[in-house]
Amino acid sequence: MKLSKPFKAFFNSEKAGGLLLLFVTILSLYLANSPIHTQYIAFWKTQVNHHSISHWINDGLMTIFFLLIGLELEREIYKGELSSIKNAALPIFAALGGMIIPAGIFLLLNFGTDTQNGAGIPMATDIAFAIGILSLLGSRVPKSLKVFLTALAVIDDLGAIIVIAIFYTKTIVFVNLFFAFVVMGILFMLNRKKVHNLIPYLLGGALMWYFMLNSGVHATITGVLLAFVIPFGGGEKKTSSYKLQHFLHKPVAFIILPLFAMSNTCIAISSNWQEGLNHPNTIGIILGLVIGKPLGIWLFSFLAVSIGICALPDDLKWKNILGAGILGGIGFTMSIFITLLAFKNEGEEVIPFSKIAILIASVISGLVGFFWLKFTLKKSRKNKKEIT
Repeated sequence: MKLSKPFKAFFNSEKAGGLLLLFVTILSLYLANSPIHTQYIAFWKTQVNHHSISHWINDGLMTIFFLLIGLELEREIYKGELSSIKNAALPIFAALGGMIIPAGIFLLLNFGTDTQNGAGIPMATDIAFAIGILSLLGSRVPKSLKVFLTALAVIDDLGAIIVIAIFYTKTIVFVNLFFAFVVMGILFMLNRKKVHNLIPYLLGGALMWYFMLNSGVHATITGVLLAFVIPFGGGEKKTSSYKLQHFLHKPVAFIILPLFAMSNTCIAISSNWQEGLNHPNTIGIILGLVIGKPLGIWLFSFLAVSIGICALPDDLKWKNILGAGILGGIGFTMSIFITLLAFKNEGEEVIPFSKIAILIASVISGLVGFFWLKFTLKKSRKNKKEIT
């Protein structure tokens, strides 16, 4: 199985970005609990034009992250692993299972409570962290597993975006939403007229973002919508979509996601932090990510193959799919992002305790997934040598 150059670039940028995310998260947690914790936490709350720095990162810079996700998804649909039903079916079903089962576990514990809005939190997978952990296993990882996990995580993020758009939008200002779609319609016409200059699309995207921000729908949705009106053509290097996707890889991996991680993990951990882990919300997050993710991904993949909708790649075994499912439990970026939306009107302690639960679940999933794949992939290679 040969990997495309865009896929390799995407995988490699996420690989390095995942390792950087790990470093800045540890650094941020250290600074938030160091002698300078007051100044450090206050920095992220500094007001700039009536909004905190954290708010600008979450609602502004993260739009660029979603733009990259949209561009990658578009490429996968037109030319990549999602371009045929046969190839797309396995990661699509896996992603569905990885969203439905964790959300079900969470709701089982939280339905009818003040925290039931958090059902979207364990549905997400952090692409950068998951691929970063997988990359540590080196050449022993089958190419099909890299593609499976990447496609799964991209579809997973699309699912999270849909959840954000539908379930975390409470009040809609339809006039602003209308203008946002008018701008999108104009950009779509430019696309059909074969206008390939990126400047009108980026300026129009900024205008879309402004109207979306003031419509009540989360502004980051603009990134995905914009991605699908930027000319894709045949997907060659000279196309606008390819140029923008290639340009955004490094700023997103090495600037935007690390800033998001630092601003949202500046958590002052109190002496009684473990008491928050007894709440159905935090239990639901941890069980959803650590148990629900691998269970849903493996079960739905197995069912899809069993009924003949798709086939398991020749170089993969079911224990490899389970390993990818365990890594899928690394929610981190997207889970924290959904936490901020789900609980923005709840008590002050809900968000910090939710973040701690996400960090715990992500660490468990990362470690268990790494050692599970290290053991099973090594064993698989030994078995192959014995057979030959």
